[in-house]
Amino acid sequence: MKQLIEAIVKPIVDYPENVKVEKEENINRIVYKLSVHPEDMGKVIGKQGRVAKAIRTIVYSAAGSHQKKKTYVDILD
Repeated sequence: MKQLIEAIVKPIVDYPENVKVEKEENINRIVYKLSVHPEDMGKVIGKQGRVAKAIRTIVYSAAGSHQKKKTYVDILD
């Protein structure tokens, strides 16, 4: 899943080397924490959060089919 998030985000940012995804797993959920260069934050979030919502939709769809834990994507400042 980390690779999927990176594959989606790296082409849309100006600093792909600064894209980092960390996985945090609990008993009933998995949280992927995405961090990017501060100048790329607007590109990842998009107008009215549309890009962020699209990223989350793709990740949730991919995770929902074969994981029993709830999956979340957080975009860190």
